[in-house]
Amino acid sequence: MMLMEAVGSGLLGLALAGVAARVLAKRLPSTRTVLVSGVSGALFGAYLTHMSLGPGHNTLFATLMGGLGVSAVVLSLLLRPAAGGGGGPRRPPFSLPSRS
Repeated sequence: MMLMEAVGSGLLGLALAGVAARVLAKRLPSTRTVLVSGVSGALFGAYLTHMSLGPGHNTLFATLMGGLGVSAVVLSLLLRPAAGGGGGPRRPPFSLPSRS
């Protein structure tokens, strides 16, 4: 059962990373980094979900969804801001406008 969870999570993470690398290629680092991060995030998420559910919960679907969720979070951390930005002048975060 754990083998199916690991293989399934790895494949789901690889698929999610592949789609992200294709769709968001300009905002992500190299494709190799994205693919490795997607797979490792999914494997860690599956492990985390499996351990948090504990023994007696042989839920393949929940484990795969946990792996997919952690993989999506890891991939979202790789995103760079969109080019062009728009908007007015940028202020440092948590700064108050100065009175002139």
